[in-house]
Amino acid sequence: MAKTGFFDSDPTAIAKAKELKLEMKKLLSNIEEEDGLSVQTIDQLQEALSAFRQATTMRKMEKSSSLEMLETAVSFPDEFRCPLSNELMRDPVVLASGQTYDKLFIQRWLSSGNRTCPKTEQVLPHTALTPNVLIRDMISKWCKTVGLETTNLYESKKAVTRSDREVFNSLLCKVSSSNIQDQRSAAKELRLLTKKGTEFRALFGESSEGITRLVSPLLLNRDEDLEEDVITTLLNISIHDDSNKKLVCENPNVIPLLIDALTRGTVATRSNAAAAIFTLSALDSNKALIGKSGILKPLIDLLEEGNPLAIKDAAAAIFTLCIAHENRSRAVKDGAVRVLGKKISEGLYVDELLALLAMLVTHWKAVEELGELGGVSWLLEITRESECKRNKENAIVILHTICFSDRTMWKEIREEESSHGTITRLAREGTSRAQRKANGILDRLRKAMNLTHTA
Repeated sequence: MAKTGFFDSDPTAIAKAKELKLEMKKLLSNIEEEDGLSVQTIDQLQEALSAFRQATTMRKMEKSSSLEMLETAVSFPDEFRCPLSNELMRDPVVLASGQTYDKLFIQRWLSSGNRTCPKTEQVLPHTALTPNVLIRDMISKWCKTVGLETTNLYESKKAVTRSDREVFNSLLCKVSSSNIQDQRSAAKELRLLTKKGTEFRALFGESSEGITRLVSPLLLNRDEDLEEDVITTLLNISIHDDSNKKLVCENPNVIPLLIDALTRGTVATRSNAAAAIFTLSALDSNKALIGKSGILKPLIDLLEEGNPLAIKDAAAAIFTLCIAHENRSRAVKDGAVRVLGKKISEGLYVDELLALLAMLVTHWKAVEELGELGGVSWLLEITRESECKRNKENAIVILHTICFSDRTMWKEIREEESSHGTITRLAREGTSRAQRKANGILDRLRKAMNLTHTA
């Protein structure tokens, strides 16, 4: 009989398993010798099988690193369930949207290029993950209360092996060689390895030398396939942790290469370059470094071209960079408001672009440009007709800024309110932020009317 595999580490369990197996062998031997099965033999065989099955199940629950057996044995509170995996969370972390997910599953979501919260669909200002210590402690206490082991509950980082390091060094030698075929094959392999697991991302994070050797062939040659693989590998490395983000961004060759990729690369390369900038910009110290490099202009150009593969990555990168106030003036100067206004007025990617415009409108020049573009008209239309509460909120935020910055726009807003009651309705039914902004506009209009009557 083959080994079950569940009794390998516990001597007592091994002895018990052997005892049960011997008992079943004897019973089977008796069955072969008897002409007919006796009731007593059948009962004994059933008891032995039942005991063996129970022992196997218990050992599975003790040894299994997953929670599947535990979850079938006892249900757990919904607040401990990951919205992505629908399983008990092992390592709960908080996303920028405020939602909690299991770290493994939300990292997979983000690594796949997603830039929104899976639950709320909110565009994320950054992809930093914060440990949810409170929920983690609550899960641990709950596990103890119901008698579940938590030793294997939380996943640990996979250790880098000697074999990994040897492969890594070999590929770096090839990618930094003078042979273009070796460069291509090594870059493609590094792209795959850094995508599949954390080990090779961690190896790149040990020193800046690995990143320098990775990008070195792009400093001498222009090869589309090679460029795409190297840029995508930089994206994968950056996803790993903040230390990697800092190391990649501070390498003097990386930002110039990303700018070049955005300007001259294939659509896939440009999209991945924008995604890399988005990821790197999650670190506050990187926002200033990247922003002053002149990278916003090629990102805005990519946004204007409107390729479906790249536009969301470009918008997310600009949004994250503009969390730093000094980058907002750069984006406005480089023509972001004109591009955003044109896309939104055409009904393209309104969710992502309206959130970005709501951020940029804090700059006086953005308000001025929106007035010239006739922005009040389509912003009022979104506020009146959109079924998305978040879009209504962002539109009224922009209108609030315009209303308080440019009194020449009051007439159009007042006419909208008189004809449709759009602002009043949003003040009653919008999100809490939308209600505040709508009430602010109404109050401003009332005061203006009172002053007019007084005069």
